[in-house]
Amino acid sequence: MLFQPVHLGSTPPSRKPFSDLLRPMRHLLPASLLAVSLTVSLTAAFPAHAQSTRTLNVICSAGPACEVLAKQYQKATGTKLNLVVRSTGEALAQINAERASPKTDIWYGGTGDPHLQAAELGLLEANRPAALSQLHDWALRQVEASKYQTVGIYLGPMGFSYNPEVLAKKKLAVPACWRDLVKPEYKGEIQMANPHSSGTAYLVIATVAQIMGDDPAFDYMGKLNTNISQYPKSGSAPMRNAARGENAIGLSFIADVVAEAQAGFPIKWIVPCEGTGYEIGSLSIMKGARNLDEARRFVDWALLPAVQDELQRESKAPQYASHKAVAVYPGMPSLTELKLINYDFPKYGSSAVRNGLLSRWDKEIGSKRQ
Repeated sequence: MLFQPVHLGSTPPSRKPFSDLLRPMRHLLPASLLAVSLTVSLTAAFPAHAQSTRTLNVICSAGPACEVLAKQYQKATGTKLNLVVRSTGEALAQINAERASPKTDIWYGGTGDPHLQAAELGLLEANRPAALSQLHDWALRQVEASKYQTVGIYLGPMGFSYNPEVLAKKKLAVPACWRDLVKPEYKGEIQMANPHSSGTAYLVIATVAQIMGDDPAFDYMGKLNTNISQYPKSGSAPMRNAARGENAIGLSFIADVVAEAQAGFPIKWIVPCEGTGYEIGSLSIMKGARNLDEARRFVDWALLPAVQDELQRESKAPQYASHKAVAVYPGMPSLTELKLINYDFPKYGSSAVRNGLLSRWDKEIGSKRQ
């Protein structure tokens, strides 16, 4: 079984969340009505006369969902989000640089490994969201691994994106396994993001290392490098470029492929036969946040099922939401249909392992691209 139950302790000091007001009626409400009730309750928790004065500084690593997120929160609460969009690698570098005088309150989205590293570095604030008991086990694993300093908000499986028209034109087969990507016929046809700027690309390295072992993985990455046409900055760029015919194959998250295909582009996905890793997109409050109370309110709001469902639909970001009451996005497979490895988030989210893998990639792969 992929996901194991998590037994949560009581690490941070308890606080009484707004949702305590709803607990007496939870057993009477179906999930859909409860989601509406929670949304109304949270909106009511912000006094109208104070709404125009509230602000929150947010780094967002969730791609197209970022702007939708800001609009939703301001509409629901009156609070203005000062939003900066960054890839996960860039976000971690920024909040680490700001640690002496944090300018950011919230870090929303992006792969969970850098969030765990931020927790290890002492950059995050411990927090107990109101909805913890209603989240999937995989979201709670982030809570446990970080000692309540981050929480999972969505899950995104890694896979291959491919353009069937380009493959057909060049008489290339659809790659079915990780081992297929190093075949000579795919030379120049594959793109992967740069792992320093992209959490997506770091997940590729960590996944292959977990499946094969470190030394065989870097031998594999060296061979794969021969077939890589470029390492763009953004994790979604290899998929977008494949969708537009620039390359045949990208190493991408399935959700990005589904969204691009639904927008009308010729792009499909496949999960490699050996299995694949996955991200747990995470949500964190910065240590020393200037707007701490507002940041806690934001986390409670972001975990509401109605909010997660609307965010998926409005931004067309079909990851698996962390709240159990949110249905699987149309066009996405059930998680039970996918061959996912038991990805070791504590290990690959640690500073030592992450920095070690990136340094080795620089030495053995990146240096050869100069």
